[in-house]
Amino acid sequence: MSKLLVTGGAGFIGSNFVHYVVANTDHDVVVLDALTYAGDRATLAGLPEDRVRLVVGDIADAEVADGLVAEADAVVHYAAESHNDNSLSDPGPFVHTNLVGTFTLLEAARRHGTRFHHISTDEVYGDLELDDPAKFTPETPYNPSSPYSSTKAGSDLLVRAWVRSFGLEATISNCSNNYGPRQHVEKFIPRQITNVIDGVRPRLYGAGENVRDWIHADDHSSAVLRILEAGRTGETYLIGADGERNNLEVVQAILRLMGQEPDAFDHVKDRAGHDLRYAIDATKLQQELGWEASFTDFEAGLADTIDWYRANEDWWRPQKAAAEAKYAQAGH
Repeated sequence: MSKLLVTGGAGFIGSNFVHYVVANTDHDVVVLDALTYAGDRATLAGLPEDRVRLVVGDIADAEVADGLVAEADAVVHYAAESHNDNSLSDPGPFVHTNLVGTFTLLEAARRHGTRFHHISTDEVYGDLELDDPAKFTPETPYNPSSPYSSTKAGSDLLVRAWVRSFGLEATISNCSNNYGPRQHVEKFIPRQITNVIDGVRPRLYGAGENVRDWIHADDHSSAVLRILEAGRTGETYLIGADGERNNLEVVQAILRLMGQEPDAFDHVKDRAGHDLRYAIDATKLQQELGWEASFTDFEAGLADTIDWYRANEDWWRPQKAAAEAKYAQAGH
C-alpha cells in the first residue's frame, strides 16, 4: 500500500491516525471529510502538502466516494457521527453517515477491489455491570443502546455482509474510548480540561460511577495500522489498553493534574440510557498481530493531553461556547 484514503481524517481519531501514518510510514494520504462541527482543517495543520491532501465532501456522495476509492490502495473508514447526546436529540445524521455513508464506501470498494478497514466502537456491545469481571471480546453479542451505537453496529454488519457476500477484502476494529490531542471540546475529557482552564468547575453525570476503558489516540492509530498491514480478511480485532477508569476517577485526576482540589466539580443530571461499563479484551490483537500499547500510564497520557490543550487554545476556543450552550440547553 502506498496511498490511503482516510475518511473522517479531519476529526479527532482520524486526524491522529493521519499524523501517525505520516510520522511512521511512507504512505500518502487523501482525507475525505465533510468538515462538520467535529471536523476541522486545523487538525491537519503542519502535515506535508505533498503527502496529505484534504477533499471536502460527504462519504454518502457516491460520485465523490467512487472517484477517491478508485485512486486508493486502501480505505480506512473513520468517518462517523459519534456523540451519544447528539444521537438522542437528532438520530437522522447518524443514520445518514454511519449507515448510508458506510454502504456507499463499501460499494465503491467492491467495484474497485480496494482493501477496506472499518473503524467501530466498543459501544456496539452494549454495557457491562460495574462489578462484572468480564470484558468485551470479538465474540460478544451486539447489544447497542443508543442511535449512535445502533447505527455503528449496523455499519459493522454491513462490512461483514460485504465480506461474505461479495468477497470484499475488509477488516473491522472496535476500540474503547480514546483521549489525546485534537478532540472536540464536547467530549468528556477535553470538556473537563477546558472548563478548568476557563475557571469553570467540571460537571459530572450522576455519581460518576460509569466506567470507560481509555486508550491514547496514538495507540489506537498504531493498532489500526498493524491491522491494515497484517489483519486477516473478515476478522474483527478489539483495540484496548487496559485503561478502565470510572468518570469520577478521571475528573479527579484532571483536577489533581491541573492543581485543583479533587472535589472541585459539580454533579449534573445523568444522561438517558447511560451505559454502565465498557471493557476491552485485546488478546486477539496482541497475540495474532503482535501489537502492544505504548501509553500504559493513563495519568501520564492525561498530563500530556492537558499540556496540549493549554498550548493550543486557539484550536479549541472557537468550539467552546457553542458546545457549552448545547449542554446548558440539555440541563447538563
